[in-house]
Amino acid sequence: MKLFLKTKDFSVSGESFELRRDEEFDMLITHPQPENLAKYYDSEVYISHTDAKISLVDRLYQWIKGYSLKKKIQIIDNQIDKRSSLLDIGAGTGDFLKSAISKGFKAAGIEPNEKARTNAEQKGITLHQDLADVKEHKFQVITMWHVLEHLPNLQEQIKQIAKLLEPNGKLFIAVPNYKSFDAKYYRTHWAAFDVPRHLWHFSRLSIQRLFEKENMEVVSIKPMLFDSFYVSLLSEKYKGNPFYLISAFFIGLWSNISAFFSKEHSSLIYIIKKKD
Repeated sequence: MKLFLKTKDFSVSGESFELRRDEEFDMLITHPQPENLAKYYDSEVYISHTDAKISLVDRLYQWIKGYSLKKKIQIIDNQIDKRSSLLDIGAGTGDFLKSAISKGFKAAGIEPNEKARTNAEQKGITLHQDLADVKEHKFQVITMWHVLEHLPNLQEQIKQIAKLLEPNGKLFIAVPNYKSFDAKYYRTHWAAFDVPRHLWHFSRLSIQRLFEKENMEVVSIKPMLFDSFYVSLLSEKYKGNPFYLISAFFIGLWSNISAFFSKEHSSLIYIIKKKD
């Protein structure tokens, strides 16, 4: 595989990594992939495992998360006939699950990080540790909000997830898009590379090809418009720009404007089902 670019872990370790291009799946692969990934999540600054509202970035993240919860439920409702069973993989601190349960879903969640599970427990949400805990069940809806890029043994994990889906069920996957304008603009400093926690970096074609191997197809793709602003904000901070708020707003805005024509938004939600 050819070297695409070199970057580093800006948020936790400061270590350097390569992104190598897999031509078959049109995706980038983080190299090396550490054997002990847990230590790269063991940080107060890793916000998806906490409910921190300390910094401005924290508060923006939590505000965007609250808005996104409503949009995610709306997207799911537009794709299914009625609210039934739901599995959220990579449930973090349980906010999406809590929202889904309040809307009438019979919902379960998977979260390998102990700290995040503890935070979810404090909200009354009990999470399973891994997929093996629910392997005897089938779900109408499976969600993975910025999770697929974290999973080791990618194709095997996709195979397991496909088995958990009901015949007429739908899988909702949100992932960053390395072909977006903000990714190309920030390159090494693009926050959504987030190495080494993000092991894989997808394009629209990547998702299509990966799931075709499990006899599944992408039936719809939706943009996540706020992601370009949040990712640009972090990327500007990584660059050391003291005026990061202003710069991030304009880059995030231009990324969404350009994606109106190219369809290459900063992050995308893929709706996937089993082929008939």
